[in-house]
Amino acid sequence: MRAYYYDNKDTDPREPHEQTPLSPVTPQELANIGVLYWQLGDDYLSQIDKICEERNYKNRDELTCSKEGLGDAYESKIKTFFEEHLHEDEEIRYVIDGSGYFDVRDGVDRWIRIAVSKGDLLVLVRMAYFIY
Repeated sequence: MRAYYYDNKDTDPREPHEQTPLSPVTPQELANIGVLYWQLGDDYLSQIDKICEERNYKNRDELTCSKEGLGDAYESKIKTFFEEHLHEDEEIRYVIDGSGYFDVRDGVDRWIRIAVSKGDLLVLVRMAYFIY
């Protein structure tokens, strides 16, 4: 996981958009705005089960976000990920394979981009605006 301030340039949101000079955001800074992070190992299912039990989660689903996994719905699904939206409940996201971005707002309305890859788990605790 790498977290940094988003450069706010109006270009392809699938690009990294990292501010220069380098603008890292620490896991503690993420925790302060309600984003928790774990790096899970090979026994990730048991680790996820434990986190879900501790946080009293009741539901789960799995999404393969690829053209192969989503078929004809891929392009429309991708567009919804880049629209700002609000979640009222905690969200847990684990990356089984591949990579992607989560964008969240900090306490002073700056966008933070969180680059995730295989083994990364995020829990978005507080109600926060974010895009994927």
